[in-house]
Amino acid sequence: MPVNLTAPDPNALYPVPGVQLGITMAGVRKANRRDLTVITLAEGSQVAGVFTANRFCAAPVQLCRKHLAAAIGPRALVINTGNANAGTGEDGLMRAFSTCVSVAQLLNLSPEQVLPFSTGVIMEPLPTDRIAAGLPAAIADLKEGNWGVAAEAIMTTDTVPKAASKQIQIGGKTVTITGISKGAGMIRPNMATMLSFLATDAVIAPQLMQALTREAADKSFNRITIDGDTSTNDSFVVVATGQAGHAPITQLDSGDGALLRQAVIDVATQLAQAIVRDGEGATKFITVQVDGGKTEAECKQVAYAIAHSPLVKTAFFASDPNLGRILAAVGYAGIADLDQTRIEMFLDDVHVVTDGGRKASYQEADGARVMKQAEITVRIDLRRGPAQATVWTCDFSVDYVKINADYRS
Repeated sequence: MPVNLTAPDPNALYPVPGVQLGITMAGVRKANRRDLTVITLAEGSQVAGVFTANRFCAAPVQLCRKHLAAAIGPRALVINTGNANAGTGEDGLMRAFSTCVSVAQLLNLSPEQVLPFSTGVIMEPLPTDRIAAGLPAAIADLKEGNWGVAAEAIMTTDTVPKAASKQIQIGGKTVTITGISKGAGMIRPNMATMLSFLATDAVIAPQLMQALTREAADKSFNRITIDGDTSTNDSFVVVATGQAGHAPITQLDSGDGALLRQAVIDVATQLAQAIVRDGEGATKFITVQVDGGKTEAECKQVAYAIAHSPLVKTAFFASDPNLGRILAAVGYAGIADLDQTRIEMFLDDVHVVTDGGRKASYQEADGARVMKQAEITVRIDLRRGPAQATVWTCDFSVDYVKINADYRS
C-alpha cells in the first residue's frame, strides 16, 4: 500500500489550455489496459526536457533529445507503457521513429514534431504495429480534461496514479500548472524509471524553458531515491502553451517569474514525492535532511548515502532503531575531512547523537516510537558550514523483492 497517498481526484486536475490528451488500450504488453497516450500541444508551445543520466539510454530518450535539438516546435507526445524500447539497438531507434511517423501522419505534422516516450520491460522489441493500430482511437479521445486518465495510462508497477495541479495569478490572469508522473522502482537521482509531464499555459520566453525545467527537476525528481538504480528511460518534460494571455515572463528570479518558478517546483515536488510514497513495497516515507555542510553538494552526498543504504532502509521497515547504520552511512559518504566529533543526529523530535556519540538522554524506546511511524524525518547536522539539502526515500520491504522478482511474469 502506498504511504499516505491516494489516487487524485480528476475534478481537482485543472485542464491546461492548449493541451489535449487522448488515451486508449493498444495491447502493448497486456490486453484490456490503458497503455497508449497521445498529448497534443497548441502551435507555438514551448517545450523543454530533462532525461536520464544512464549512458545506456532508451531509444525514445535518444530520439526525444534529437527532436528537441532540432528546434522546430514539438506539437505532440506519444507515450506507451508495457515496453521500454531500451537495449534494442538500431532497431529500437527505427521503431521509435516509426511511431513518430504514425502520429505525424494522423495529425498532419512532421515526425520531428513528435516526442516519443516508453516505459516497461527492457530488451524487447517495441510492438509498433499495435501502437499504430491504437493511435486513431487515442487521437479520437483527445480532450483537455483527460489528465486523470492519462495518469493511469502511464503506470507500470505503480499502485495509484500520480497527478498534481495548481493555479496562480499572473498579471491579473489565471495561470494553470498541471502534471502527471509514473514511477515506483528503479528510482534514484539523475532521474529514474519515471516519466513526468508538466504543462502550464503561462507565457514564457523560450530561452527560460530549459533553465526552469532543469531547476524543477533538480529540486524534485533529483531529490528522490527508492532503490539506487538509474533507469534507461526517465524523462521530465515541461510544456508552456502561452495561452494564459499575460505579459511574457522574461526572467525567473523576481516578480511574476519567481511566482511561476515556485509553482512549477511545487507541482514537480508533489509528483516526485508521490513516486516515493508509492515505491515498490514501501511502508514508510522518509525525509533525510542534512544541515551544516560546506556546500549543498556534500549535504546531498551524505543524504543519498543514508537514503541508498539497504541496511538503513531495512531497519526502517522493521521499525528497528539500529541507528548506528545511519552514522555509518554518514561516515562512508565520501567527505574526506569530516569531523565525526561534531555530528548531530535527530530522528524526528528525538535527539539521538551529539558530538559524534550517543546522547546521554537518548532512550531506545524513543527511537522505536518514531520508527513505527509511517512518515519519519532523519536530520543530520554536520556542523561545518551553512549549506543544507533534503532527499526523500522509503524503506525496503519483503514486497520490494517479490515485485521485482515477478516483474516480467
